[in-house]
Amino acid sequence: MQKRNSLEAQMSAIGEIDAELSDLVDLAEMAAEEDDEASLEETAGLLAALAERAAKAETEALLSGEADANSCFLEVHPGAGGTESNDWASMLLRMYVRWAQDHDYKVDIIEEQAGEEAGVKSATIHVKGHNAYGWLKTESGVHRLVRISPYDSNARRHTSFASIWVYPEIDDKIEIEVNESDCRIDTFRASGAGGQHVNTTDSAVRITHIPTGIVVQCQNERSQHKNRATAWNMLRARLYEAELQRREEEASKTASAKTDIGWGHQIRSYVLQPYQMVKDLRTQIENPSPDAVLDGDLDRFMSAALAQRVAGD
Repeated sequence: MQKRNSLEAQMSAIGEIDAELSDLVDLAEMAAEEDDEASLEETAGLLAALAERAAKAETEALLSGEADANSCFLEVHPGAGGTESNDWASMLLRMYVRWAQDHDYKVDIIEEQAGEEAGVKSATIHVKGHNAYGWLKTESGVHRLVRISPYDSNARRHTSFASIWVYPEIDDKIEIEVNESDCRIDTFRASGAGGQHVNTTDSAVRITHIPTGIVVQCQNERSQHKNRATAWNMLRARLYEAELQRREEEASKTASAKTDIGWGHQIRSYVLQPYQMVKDLRTQIENPSPDAVLDGDLDRFMSAALAQRVAGD
């Protein structure tokens, strides 16, 4: 039923676009016959907006993967470099939260560990909504920042790296068996804001899946029981995502990018100095406005990467 509803929605969107296009063409022809420049200009603007809608519908039609329609988890991890990389990781975290909010997705912070001076050591967010995983899955990889460091008294240019890892939330109908004897469960005190209770109680939970080395942790709830339940769901999701990755030809490239957060593995570069440019190294898509991208303007990058991925399949 979910697949049927999704297909019906896509067909309905195509029908609406086709009908609007026909109406606008008729209006343009009438305006041209009457030599009505104002109406022609208005119709041209409506056609441009319709073209954008059609392009978005075309991209969404590519979201046909097994888990594309699902919500997802997104992890941010800084590379080597201390405060510089921690700050870059927090900038990326803000960028994806902004993107999600702009697309009417709900965002929950699952865990966030603050850096010693600035930024974050790690963070995980839960992006809830239809097609969240489908849109965000191509963002997994290493992201590179070049800028004049605000933490360098000599104002030198620094290069920082951080990795993004996206995996789908799995539905109840998908059964993932996890042997608890293969897991190590640790509890610890949550860090950061949250009040006296959070900071004095071992409510945070970390689960390590020993056979795969996958580690998940949750600290957003005051209850250890709730954090444990969320962590188990995250682990099942990670194991499921690992199985999806094994089915893809580029699984080995993705894994190496995650393990080595540095030169030669980045998927996108964000240059703030000596010039301004964001460039995706997979699709060659560029945006000369890094501020807009860091505020969540990511659709062009995602659409191109998704189209490339589908074409590769």
